[in-house]
Amino acid sequence: MGQLAVRALRAVLVVVLAGTVFVQALMVWVLVSGSDPEDGSLPLTPLRVITVLGMVSAQVALVSVWRLVTMVRRGTVFSHAAFRYVDAVIGAIVAAALLWFAVTAINAPGQRDDPGVTAIMGGIGVAILGVALIVFVLRMLLAQAVARDVEAAQMQAELDEVI
Repeated sequence: MGQLAVRALRAVLVVVLAGTVFVQALMVWVLVSGSDPEDGSLPLTPLRVITVLGMVSAQVALVSVWRLVTMVRRGTVFSHAAFRYVDAVIGAIVAAALLWFAVTAINAPGQRDDPGVTAIMGGIGVAILGVALIVFVLRMLLAQAVARDVEAAQMQAELDEVI
């Protein structure tokens, strides 16, 4: 992975992480204060809690990707240590999908006149789960690469003994 790509990805990760932390802090402040600063009414607590939790899942994924990029840069990504970060990304994506399904369920009663909106929102949730499955397949490829790397190291050690 080139230096430019690593720096660009890290810049994007920092901007998104800072943005989620800022919005999260505002959302928590609104939840704790008990009033909406825009109109003075009580906050729509379930959706705000889901939003904060959704940002936590995004932050977990961002930090895990940062760690994986660091491992790629150091040349240590083909190790068993990488699995915990890939598993964290998968878990964060699944959590985001479940939170999206919760938003869909909360929104569904208000969409009785237009049930297509609920169907579309459900489809988006399924698509988010599809992303988790894609990352899971990539995890299986990583497992194969780690196994091949271990096997190559063992063969190299045997060859070194022979020579």
